[in-house]
Amino acid sequence: MSQSVHSPGVEPRGASSATVARQAAARDSLPWHDRRAFEDVRRGRVAAIEPPVVRDAAGRVVWDLTSYSFVEGDAPATVHPSLWRLAELNRHHGLFQVTERVYQVRGYDAANMTIVVGDRGFVVIDPLTCVETAAAGLELVRSSLGDLPVTAVVHTHCHIDHFGGVKGVVDEVDVLAGRVPVVAPAGFYEEAVKENVSAGTAMGRRAGFMFGGRLPRNACGHVMIGIAPGVATGTSTLIRPTHEVTETGEELVLDGVRFVFQSVPGTEAPAEVNFHLPEFRALCMAETVSQQMHNLYTLRGAPVRDALRWSGAIDEALRLFGGQSDVMFISHQWPTWGRDRIAELLGMQRDVYRYLHDEVLRLANHGYTPAEIGELIALPAPLDAFWANHGCYGSVNHNAKAVYQHYLGWFDGNPANLHPLAPADAGRRYVGLMGGVDQVVAHAQRAHDEGEDRWAAELLKHVLAAEPQHEPARALQAAVFEQLGYQSESGAWRNFYLVGAHELRHGFPGGRSFSNASPDLLAGMTTSMLLDYLAIRLNGPRAAARELRVGLDVADADSGSVEERLLLVVQNGILRSVVASAAEEPAGTLRISRAALAALAYGATSLAELLADGGAEVDGDDADLADLLGLLDTFTGDFDVITPNLR
Repeated sequence: MSQSVHSPGVEPRGASSATVARQAAARDSLPWHDRRAFEDVRRGRVAAIEPPVVRDAAGRVVWDLTSYSFVEGDAPATVHPSLWRLAELNRHHGLFQVTERVYQVRGYDAANMTIVVGDRGFVVIDPLTCVETAAAGLELVRSSLGDLPVTAVVHTHCHIDHFGGVKGVVDEVDVLAGRVPVVAPAGFYEEAVKENVSAGTAMGRRAGFMFGGRLPRNACGHVMIGIAPGVATGTSTLIRPTHEVTETGEELVLDGVRFVFQSVPGTEAPAEVNFHLPEFRALCMAETVSQQMHNLYTLRGAPVRDALRWSGAIDEALRLFGGQSDVMFISHQWPTWGRDRIAELLGMQRDVYRYLHDEVLRLANHGYTPAEIGELIALPAPLDAFWANHGCYGSVNHNAKAVYQHYLGWFDGNPANLHPLAPADAGRRYVGLMGGVDQVVAHAQRAHDEGEDRWAAELLKHVLAAEPQHEPARALQAAVFEQLGYQSESGAWRNFYLVGAHELRHGFPGGRSFSNASPDLLAGMTTSMLLDYLAIRLNGPRAAARELRVGLDVADADSGSVEERLLLVVQNGILRSVVASAAEEPAGTLRISRAALAALAYGATSLAELLADGGAEVDGDDADLADLLGLLDTFTGDFDVITPNLR
């Protein structure tokens, strides 16, 4: 693994003349005449947490909206004017009335928590990322609307900022006893667990770039993530739903309120629902609609989303519920009032995802590659003139590449790209061809001085692949990334560039975990999921010549009775599991509860610790088990992203 070093401490620089010119051109192209969002974002404010800061039980700050107080007035040259506008809008916070008996807590986490006042209490929709912000939001609700119980919970989809705070609003004992239903889309529980575990370490490391949490919050650093100011950093939880919505048109009455669901899996999330409240003529579009372009591919890493299905789901919602709705609210940002404006927003977002889908495939069928399509594609004027289609989170460029990937994969068809050299090997050859490192850095410096920062970044990419610790190249690449970040309309792009600049100057953060898996997520994993993750950790090359067999008895934590009896087999460099049979008794068997197995599989504890405290026991010979555990890699996430990871 490559090791990052600390470059000389260089503070962020201002905008270059090229960046200033690009921001001016962007400003002139934007639809500033449309100020409706600034009215909508303030409408219906009832109360607020002042100051907008949330702490955990130990006093640690998990959310601080005051740190964005610098976002006001005209956009500075270091921030794209469209992104600055959205950052201003995203700063609004408080408890807002959406319509009769429908309220939203906004501005205290990445997402909104919606409250529907039922006959006996509160139906809570999307209880935020962590228990601290969800509990603070519920306290604000109760201080304004009455000290009523939570009578039901609805999760619109399986992203953690919409379910992680569930134990801040409801006691799991009440859910298990059947007193409080928890409703979610089909597949929610499995998808919620899966997304944060299998590739969780790599995704967590990349999320640090996408969300920019380590950047200073100022006009040269973190401004927002795009869809929200940021993400709360408290304790995330999960409760298994008591009811899953499986089809469009399904109806439930929750605390006297009628919910009509639309099932939209495979759109913005693998498991997602929208719903309509006929009694209040209110439509919830979850995260299938946003006040900016969303991601068909998210830069932190996740399966590519289906633009055609997404567009179709929005169109279906417009047909089913548009004429019966006077207000539409969403899981981020602010609502839209009036049937005409609801139809406008739904229609524009339907069409932007459909346009990207169709135009990418048109160009692909003419032979254009992903990189070429990203440069060629632009939205038609009517779509581009609509604020909610602007790429402050997703972008036309990377969403276009996502459509290509969805249909045609990573390969662009050119045989030269079928088996390219690894970055370090290619970098050494490019640098040699161009006359050596100093010569390439000089070329890059000229490109940077002339405002050709994308070309400068390309040149320096090869230098840093060849010589990762070359200080002049690191310093110049940081300066180049900085200007590219300033110019980016997408909050995700900005953060990626600026975190890249920060790491080149100061090194990457060692000694910390990049895991996305909370104890509740681990506890929610089935035995099959846990063994799949254990198989991911197996070092295939080291295990290739080994043949191991280990018995695994998964026991109930309370009674100790065996619930699953399996045989773990290491062979041909893989770990697989089969149902144990009397015909093949292993030399040793590990007896363990599923919760302890989760901790062991994820590396949160060791077998020695489990044996010492009685959390596990081994019957028979433990040699194969010891060998198996010795073949497991540990994922820390403290790898370099900008330079090659050499081994």
